[in-house]
Amino acid sequence: MQGFTTIDLVILIVYLAAVLFAGLHFSKKEMKGKEYFKSDGTVPWWVTSVSIFATLLSPISFLSLAGNSFAGTWIMWFAQLGMLLAIPLTIKFFLPIYSKLDIDTAYHYLELRFGSRGLRVLGAVMFIIYQIGRMSIIMYLPCMVLGNLTGISVNLLIIIMGVIAIIYSYTGGLKSVLWTDFIQGSVLLIGVTAALVFLIAHINGGFGEVMTALTEGHKFLAPDQPIFNINLLKDSVFLMIVGAGFNTMGSYVSSQDIVQRFTTTTDTRKLNKMMLTNGALSIFIATVFYLIGTGLYVFYQQNALPPAAAQDQIFASYIAFELPVGVTGLLLAAIYAASQSTLSTGLNSVAASWTMDIQARLSRKEISMEKQTKIGQYVSLIVGIFSIVVAIVLANGGVKSAYEWFNGFMGLVLGILIGTFILGAFTKCANTFGATLAFIAASAVMIGIKYFVPATSVSIWSYSIISIVVSLVVGIPASLIWRKVKGDNTAPAPNTTIYHE
Repeated sequence: MQGFTTIDLVILIVYLAAVLFAGLHFSKKEMKGKEYFKSDGTVPWWVTSVSIFATLLSPISFLSLAGNSFAGTWIMWFAQLGMLLAIPLTIKFFLPIYSKLDIDTAYHYLELRFGSRGLRVLGAVMFIIYQIGRMSIIMYLPCMVLGNLTGISVNLLIIIMGVIAIIYSYTGGLKSVLWTDFIQGSVLLIGVTAALVFLIAHINGGFGEVMTALTEGHKFLAPDQPIFNINLLKDSVFLMIVGAGFNTMGSYVSSQDIVQRFTTTTDTRKLNKMMLTNGALSIFIATVFYLIGTGLYVFYQQNALPPAAAQDQIFASYIAFELPVGVTGLLLAAIYAASQSTLSTGLNSVAASWTMDIQARLSRKEISMEKQTKIGQYVSLIVGIFSIVVAIVLANGGVKSAYEWFNGFMGLVLGILIGTFILGAFTKCANTFGATLAFIAASAVMIGIKYFVPATSVSIWSYSIISIVVSLVVGIPASLIWRKVKGDNTAPAPNTTIYHE
């Protein structure tokens, strides 16, 4: 158990400096306006695909997935299979719409479909609130782990992480973010896979012992974890797949940090390749993480537990105390750098949404490209500083499993948004009145469930399903009644629904 050595610290510093240099290198060309937010069209689709993967594979996943299967079972692995539902639905129904409309942001679609600036602004505000929360968690979780392992102040680590992320986003725009995401996503894929191979090689009995734990030891599914539960508000494998599928679809369809990647091209074949590659990478890496978690369970039955062996920290502890010197520094640096990558993505997407969805919509004068860029940079700076402050506050509190909390939060916020998008895309009758009423109703229901219903009564994986159902049940009748009362026979704008005009 050598722990975090001076050599590892040097590698950490060098790696962070190299990533920062790469980000600045790709920001050499000055970009203005939409180029700053949508890139300049020169980034290959496979880079963008890995960027989507790296954005979704935050340190929340890196640390928590292995922790879940170490402490429990693979029940939450089935949530990753939700992509098998989310990706085909997104490719079939939403990507063709976004491609034909050549949208600037996810919430641009709401304005085009419903003819409402208010809905566009409302959607953007919801996203920005969600993203700030996500960015803060992404800073605090890995910094807590690295602080415990290295002895470096957690607050200092958060500040350094935030400052570097702000530099990426401020100087380079989306192009710089995409390329740094690609570099860090590639390092994570290689590093995590290598860690699994190293772990299996040092388990007495090898991979066979891991499989024994999964089957005879009930580490795959516990006896009280059903495949299907007739009560769809309770956890089951079926609910995990379907609920997580709609959660993930919410990210693909209504979360600006992902949709922003789709705006880099209008070529549907490239968009489909992005989605399929991202799905394959995500399911592969999730399986690797869960194998690592079960492998760690077996390994630490045969060996003494390391210091700082809390659930969310078990994989990082293994990296620090069991991997060879140098490799430890590289992998811990990759965790830290992945946080910066996800943060820079978040900052750039928030800047794009604020500038184009809110500032441009509310401004009486047309905003020049130069001013759009400046506004985006200032927003990146302000939101970055605010997220740093929130992360420091979070670091002094306690969250049992950041991944579960994050998914509940994502289901609450993005679930409400995806309901509005589905209402617009799948119905011709939906109008501004119906969509607004549906949004208010879904928000009220979800806030009631989240804060006034016992947590054990409703699974977090059902949040997005509930909000989608409420959006449709309220939005369709409300739209029809409004049309009847007002004598409104208008049709949706061209290419804004799944139906061919």
